[in-house]
Amino acid sequence: MNAPNAAGWRPAMGVAGETRSATSSGDYGLMLEEALSFELGSADKCGVDLEKTRREPASGLTRFLRKAAPALPGLTEPETVRHYTRLSRQNYAIDLGPFPLGSCTMKHNPRLNEKMARLPGFADVHPLQPQKTVEGALEVIEQLADWLITLTGMASVAMSPKAGAHGELCGLLCIRAALDARGETRDIVLVPESAHGTNPATAAFAGFKVESIPATPAGRVDVEALKAKLGPNVAGVMITNPNTCGLFEPDMHEIADAVHAAGGYVYCDGANFNAIVGKVRPGDLGVDAMHINLHKTFSTPHGGGGPGAGPVVLSEALAPFAPLPFVTRGADGCIHLVEEENRGEGHDQAFGRMVAFHGQMGMFTRALTYILSHGADGLRQVAEDAVLNANYVLRSCEDLLPAPFADSGPCMHEALFSDAGLAEGFSTLDIAKGLIDEGFHPMTVYFPLVVKGAMLVEPTETESKAGLDRFIASLRSLAERAKGGDESLHSAPYYAPRRRLDETLAARKPILVWQGNPTESGTPSLSEIGGS
Repeated sequence: MNAPNAAGWRPAMGVAGETRSATSSGDYGLMLEEALSFELGSADKCGVDLEKTRREPASGLTRFLRKAAPALPGLTEPETVRHYTRLSRQNYAIDLGPFPLGSCTMKHNPRLNEKMARLPGFADVHPLQPQKTVEGALEVIEQLADWLITLTGMASVAMSPKAGAHGELCGLLCIRAALDARGETRDIVLVPESAHGTNPATAAFAGFKVESIPATPAGRVDVEALKAKLGPNVAGVMITNPNTCGLFEPDMHEIADAVHAAGGYVYCDGANFNAIVGKVRPGDLGVDAMHINLHKTFSTPHGGGGPGAGPVVLSEALAPFAPLPFVTRGADGCIHLVEEENRGEGHDQAFGRMVAFHGQMGMFTRALTYILSHGADGLRQVAEDAVLNANYVLRSCEDLLPAPFADSGPCMHEALFSDAGLAEGFSTLDIAKGLIDEGFHPMTVYFPLVVKGAMLVEPTETESKAGLDRFIASLRSLAERAKGGDESLHSAPYYAPRRRLDETLAARKPILVWQGNPTESGTPSLSEIGGS
């Protein structure tokens, strides 16, 4: 084996200097190298016995018959199960360790939430069921909506958006409907540099022109620059608070007052609500619309468990324009689903629909379970612990990794570092790849764009001090190696199923389908893009 370097780090097997055979299988103990299913099986065999059908296809369907058998690999059941099980072991998951992705709030999903979401009546509810058969599901939606309104200090909430960006679109469409009702045509949306990248993209998609607002040296919105751009053509501002630099925007009142005085509306990106839930009500800051990522603040899964959910809370000024359908409690105390045909007076200005139906029942059930299990005091502690953990990471590493806004005071939910202090030729990418060898998922890299070589770390509240200490020790070790010019870091990761790829080539010429030998089809092989 190669000797450890000064930092105590030892390169993985299979790199220069090792005695490993060039014909090795690629297996490391119980971490098994896995071929493609097409390589494991072949199209000329089948893993099951199927009787040939004796029934002729219905008239008119014969043209859809295959001319030849599909070129799919034939695998036995054990081969298939083992293939996907081995692949699953190469996945990183929140159940294995922390996901320190900045602004993504990847935290533990309590199993209680999963148990509740799987209850009969929630797990098998169908959007076309008669309303009288889903009263329990509507009750869950109404209770969750009430909590979201209470926690944000807003007047109403649209529950139908299915993601954060979908919620942004909903909020902007409400703003447009409100402007139309006033008989005004405003086509400019102001977006600070410290906002999430989806904000300008959504504004452009909604048909608005986007104008950027610079950040101050302290990483916050330049209020005077924002005021200078206000005018009769400005529909509003999309501001992320806490912002993507991990900082709270203390001038929200001043910003909201200025925008409202100019006739515009304030949209707040609520992706970072986890840092202030139970502590700050956005409605008290002058916000008119804000989406809430249930998967970030209220622990519903990222990318799993069905459609996502991005409810949008609205101020009194925008509430009349909320999309249909929505759930409300009538004067009789019963829950009602308000649709086009029964929306009645007070809801006649709704701009339309965002979706065909509420398809996020699993997300709603998980989020309400999380809220009820914590209560108001518990949710407040969620925010406090998330902020404490982020500041612990920031202050534990700022002596090795420059923290551009450390002098601006405590951070909120995430710690922001720069690669400015590394040795020449070393960058954020080397630190990120090195973390993989340390057993951690990399942090968000090169974002926000206002910081060169940005490393954005969000530990969330669900990480223990012992777990954070392990992460911090690894991050410090990597920083020391990069500052000391350890060339082996340029080739990390060593222990991952694949070595470092040429990410530019992989993005421009991705291999998305099986074509036999890739080199014969003109597409690059794994070795050509850096894999091994």
